Amino acid sequence: MAVRLSEELAEFVEGGLSMLVGTRDAAMRPKVDRAVGTFVGADRQTITIYLNKELGAQAVANLEDNGTLAVTVSRPYDHRSLQLKGQMLSMREGTEEDRAKQERWLTGFVEHLYIVGLPRSVVRQLKVYPSVAVTMRIDDLFEQSPGPGAGRRFEAGSTA
Repeated sequence: MAVRLSEELAEFVEGGLSMLVGTRDAAMRPKVDRAVGTFVGADRQTITIYLNKELGAQAVANLEDNGTLAVTVSRPYDHRSLQLKGQMLSMREGTEEDRAKQERWLTGFVEHLYIVGLPRSVVRQLKVYPSVAVTMRIDDLFEQSPGPGAGRRFEAGSTA
């Protein structure tokens, strides 16, 4: 059963955060890539993440093989973090509409990293397009912020 994000967590996930996407190949070798944008589906049980088409080629191949992925989102200035695990529902080329969503994500990401000391001009060089849009069902959700609650699983079927 899918996990449904609360409105607050949906806003958090879409908030220009640092995002890492973990996939694996058929031999169980892991691959980690930076996602370059995300948005939460209207049902709040799915998310679409974007991978740079060139740099994410191995992740795309892994997803075509088995469809399993984990996405970790983290706010750089306080390390509030969540991990979302699930199955790919679809994958497609990024569109101009997607590009606009990615640009909004990049604007937020630039500001988060500026707060911790990285120049905006450096972060703005992150290549977000062309991209691949991967939509996943959220099957598991874990609290990953440092502290006593780290690793806590949100229950499937409830609003997390």
